[in-house]
Amino acid sequence: MDRLTELIINDMRPALGVTEPGAIAFAVAAARERAGGEVVKVKVALNSGMYKNAFTCGIPNSGHFGNLYAAALGAVAARAGLGLESLAYITEEDNERAAEMVEEGKVEVVMDHVGSRISIDAQVVTDTDTVTVQIRGSHTGIVSIKKNGVTVFAEEAAGGDGDGDTPGDVPVIHQYTVHQLLEYVSGVPEKEISFIREAFSMNMELLEEGIHADRAVITKQLLRENHGQIISDDALPTAQLLCNGAIEARVLGLNRPAMSITGSGAHGIIATMPLFAWFQVHYGQVGDVLLLRAAALSYLITMYIKEYSGKLSAFCGCGIAAGCGMACGLAFLRGATEEQVGMVIRNMASGLTGMICDGGNHGCAMKGIVAVDAAYRAVELAMQGISIGQMHGINGRTPEDTMRYMGMIASPGMVRTEETIVNIMEQK
Repeated sequence: MDRLTELIINDMRPALGVTEPGAIAFAVAAARERAGGEVVKVKVALNSGMYKNAFTCGIPNSGHFGNLYAAALGAVAARAGLGLESLAYITEEDNERAAEMVEEGKVEVVMDHVGSRISIDAQVVTDTDTVTVQIRGSHTGIVSIKKNGVTVFAEEAAGGDGDGDTPGDVPVIHQYTVHQLLEYVSGVPEKEISFIREAFSMNMELLEEGIHADRAVITKQLLRENHGQIISDDALPTAQLLCNGAIEARVLGLNRPAMSITGSGAHGIIATMPLFAWFQVHYGQVGDVLLLRAAALSYLITMYIKEYSGKLSAFCGCGIAAGCGMACGLAFLRGATEEQVGMVIRNMASGLTGMICDGGNHGCAMKGIVAVDAAYRAVELAMQGISIGQMHGINGRTPEDTMRYMGMIASPGMVRTEETIVNIMEQK
């Protein structure tokens, strides 16, 4: 199996709801399951990106939002063994018990530092035990568990940045050029990437959940704009519906998982669903091998940018990183040359790079709408040989340089922006 295939397999995974509330619940549940007695206090410390992203998030199987309730549900009923789907079996009684914990002041969630690298310290105090779980680098990457001051688990290598590299090493994805990525997706055997089909089916099921949910108001409008059809004969409104209907369902906390990439369901949705829309409209019943190859390219470009920007930062990785990945995949679907793929990257870098991330919330669907429009336009221009030149703005001499500069805008470029966003959210 090719190393790049392994990279995608290791990164692609189901996530129920927005990933950050799920990760908080997972961490608290992992601590709670190792403690006896009745819960007295839950304390969670997060990096700024984690804190911000979960701040106003819808929680699966719950009418509640945000950090406190995610932590409370982690203590009450989440199942750590389910990973990012830890909240899959929450009941109304569980929600009532979690609300009581919050109202009684038993749950505390704080931002302990500004940073894009995932960091969760979850402590559960009961009348008999104190258990602390530390997560670093990935949403479920437990590196340490302490019970009553004694370390019962320690794994220095766990929780890396997504590909098993230690800090300071060159990430696997950065060891490749765009030329090599294109060679890979053009030649990888179909059976080696057939697992990507699951992303399309899973994200379509999430969309269906949104179409039938009263709260998914953007989805209803996108369906009207697509002539009342899920798949129409017009690729762009079909892409908007498939992509952003699924994103809206996700951020509202509806009870269907998304297939995530780089630790984010919205990234996974944007990286795949506009490609699925184009393919359905223009190729119909033709075999989907080309779609699988385009999605693989989309995933890899998304990873490329995210390794520079960090998992959680002040810029919208969904729109910028996954949007750029998806645009490259769309260009591949349309038969673009390597030069035109480079043009697409420059067009996207010049148009979307400043989009902020103000947490996982209903606004993610709006950002997704902008990203899909931008990607389809960037590709159309590139297919006509039109792009923003290398000398302009943050574009680099090579596609690899351009993607590196895009990531640098987030980290270290937007650290103060992150602080400002969190301050605004807390003031409200």
